[in-house]
Amino acid sequence: MPHGALDTLWVDYDQHHRSAGNQYCHMLGIPLIIIGLLGLLLAGPHFDFSGLPLDLGILLVLGAGVVYVFLDAKLGGVMFVVNVGFYLIARQLNWELALALFVLGWVFQFVGHGIYEKRAPAFSKNLAHLLVGPLWVLNHIVHLREEE
Repeated sequence: MPHGALDTLWVDYDQHHRSAGNQYCHMLGIPLIIIGLLGLLLAGPHFDFSGLPLDLGILLVLGAGVVYVFLDAKLGGVMFVVNVGFYLIARQLNWELALALFVLGWVFQFVGHGIYEKRAPAFSKNLAHLLVGPLWVLNHIVHLREEE
């Protein structure tokens, strides 16, 4: 049974991802979206904060990390570490490859929902699910939260 601040979002997200085909599409698509998005953000503006170079990608990793730890401390901590790894991978990409990964990731999402699940994505009714999805995928790998 889910616990903490993530309960309602988790149950709703899980109900939109029952078919195995959709789940596999998400296991592939969501990491591609994250890496692609971070790569695209790295191509954007860079900032200097008291001598520390910052870019939009690292700001997203830090901001999402705070939200993830708030929602579920253990899973959120692991997600933060994974996102730092994704950020380091994204730093190696040119923007064209980052864009291709981002688009391919979304293709997987829409194939999963259109062909396998036959149901609109959870984020179509609640944008918070855009943050829940990566946690849900990660949990299928590390099993830190009990499934419904």
